[in-house]
Amino acid sequence: MRGDRRAPSGSGNVYRPKYKLKDGTTREARTWWCRYFVAGKRVTENTGKTGKKAAQEFLRERTAARDVFAPTGPNPDAPTLEVMAAGLVANYKANQRRSTDRIKLSSAHLRRFFQGATPADQITRTRIDAYVAHRLEQGAGPATVNREIGALRRMMRLAMESGRLVKVPHFRFLQEPPARSGFFEREQLDAVLPHCPVYLRPIILTFYLTGWRKREVLTRQWRHVDLKAGWLRLDPGETKSGRGRMFPLIPELRAVLEAQRAATTVLEQALGCIIPWVFHLDGDRLRTIGKAWARAAKKAGLPGRLIHDFRRTAVRNMERAGVPRSAAMKLIGHETEGIYRRYAIVDEAMLSEAAKKLEALR
Repeated sequence: MRGDRRAPSGSGNVYRPKYKLKDGTTREARTWWCRYFVAGKRVTENTGKTGKKAAQEFLRERTAARDVFAPTGPNPDAPTLEVMAAGLVANYKANQRRSTDRIKLSSAHLRRFFQGATPADQITRTRIDAYVAHRLEQGAGPATVNREIGALRRMMRLAMESGRLVKVPHFRFLQEPPARSGFFEREQLDAVLPHCPVYLRPIILTFYLTGWRKREVLTRQWRHVDLKAGWLRLDPGETKSGRGRMFPLIPELRAVLEAQRAATTVLEQALGCIIPWVFHLDGDRLRTIGKAWARAAKKAGLPGRLIHDFRRTAVRNMERAGVPRSAAMKLIGHETEGIYRRYAIVDEAMLSEAAKKLEALR
């Protein structure tokens, strides 16, 4: 492999690896690679760039990130970032946390910047600040960056608990924008339903009435529906907290599920098979409905509205109806009152009702 020998000492170099084909001819790789040193160890990385100037810029970013901190000295017991990231994923899997995929994504960004071979004791506060600046320049939002450095802090704390790291540097998190406050009035729901495909309408109504998460609704099977006793169930292990949950079949929700049961029975007879899913498309399980929902919302004049807005809507409706907060939290699935309060949006209608009560008291 031939490198760019004009690069100054210590700044690394870029090159395109050469390889031989079976017929003996030599070819060059399409993308440029770079190599440089971190804490005395050579790092080799594919830049993913097909142009030399772009590859050199990639290398400058890497060496700039390397040089913003001073190494504190080798610690043979300090784990590398790669080892810590693997340990964090294993910890999440062992505790059956549903955000494992999000942790993997955060770890990938961290590895690209810090390099997997970087020892934990060389990840200083200065270099963490450089990572934050780097991600913001890439267009990542404050919330995304906070999740990523939160993952870094967690993996370093696990390393410290295992005795392989002396201390964890101070982490400074970014201020995040206020939580979304979108919710649906009933007339907005009625406006968007006609634009939804037939299979999507009962799902949207269930979101609106229960406030359950997307995955919780889409994974319901008929064994979770008790029309006689009047409950829609989530078994232990199916929820974010791991606890089971039930929602009473209020009249509108019962009507939705009874109609869905009747339509499913007709389809079962036509197909000659049992359909276990409550919500399905021609008998097949629905795994995603995002595109269909986005098209319907846009046609109804509500572009950009999220399915998650129904969760906030359900909380607000329960607040309006005077449902005790402890009961509402159990129905919707909020573990702490702090999270519940983020969803308990006080709108103009609720403020007007409060004013009427005050006037009546006077």
